[in-house]
Amino acid sequence: MRYLLVILGIFGLEWKLKNEVEDKVEEGRTQERCGGFLLIRKHHNRGAFLNMGQSRQKAVMGLSVCLAAALTVLFVVTLGNAGKKLLKWGLTLLLGGAYSNTYDRLVRKCVVDYVSFNVPFGLRKVIFNIGDFCILLGALLCVIGWER
Repeated sequence: MRYLLVILGIFGLEWKLKNEVEDKVEEGRTQERCGGFLLIRKHHNRGAFLNMGQSRQKAVMGLSVCLAAALTVLFVVTLGNAGKKLLKWGLTLLLGGAYSNTYDRLVRKCVVDYVSFNVPFGLRKVIFNIGDFCILLGALLCVIGWER
């Protein structure tokens, strides 16, 4: 049950944050937070990671739905197995992020990204959302947890 609550929590938090960004952050403007380390700015990603596939928006949407469905099946199967806690937590984070970004693709027709890091190299230009971080961390935990 706690896994489902975390998935819903990630989805709910992202929904709230993305709506706030849509309502309160002006396109093309940057707001500094945490002493300037975090940069808040609105970006509508019409593709996948780093806007890849933005010219094939329907294909990206379909792939997003299929991957979220496949991960859901894997998650349900894994829940029935004893142990594998790291894998379960990885899938939990993955699904929270995947559901949020897939919802955006289906409803908003783009994924709302809103945070980047004020660092001196190219990462400053990349704009993320919390779902992206959950997907990244979840994938890492899945890889580690799969072997255990």
